[in-house]
Amino acid sequence: MDIILLEKIENVGGIGDRVRVKPGFARNYLIPHGKATLATPANIAKFEARRTELEAKARTELEAAQARAATIEGKVLTLRANAGPEGKLFGSIGTHDIAAACQDLGIAVGRSEVRMPDGPLRVVGEHTIELHLHSDVSIEVKVIVESTEPVELPDFGDSSEDSEADE
Repeated sequence: MDIILLEKIENVGGIGDRVRVKPGFARNYLIPHGKATLATPANIAKFEARRTELEAKARTELEAAQARAATIEGKVLTLRANAGPEGKLFGSIGTHDIAAACQDLGIAVGRSEVRMPDGPLRVVGEHTIELHLHSDVSIEVKVIVESTEPVELPDFGDSSEDSEADE
């Protein structure tokens, strides 16, 4: 199906590109979300009349995403969760939890903007996730997962007490 993109779509094309996509992708996602229109002669003429307006809108969205990235850069998210003695979490920390932690810091981030390359976080420690704020703006953020209970590691170092008890 031939369409004209009204905004930049990652791995598809930029504003004004006439591309061929699968019909389901166009009908179910691109056209209903206002990201594309059918490539008919009438729509091509309408697009050319609105091109400067759409490009200006895209520029302002990019600038807003870059400003958000500048406010986020260098921040560290600290999340607390229940964990066992080995440091494994009871459950996991997902995109919803990270978006909520960003909201607590006063940073507006949606669930769909959080990218977790290794899947949900399941262990205590330091992790790196990516925030995908715009098709051209991504930023890495450090997430520290802490246990709500102090983790007591087993003592394996001193075996002299065990040898005295055996005698």
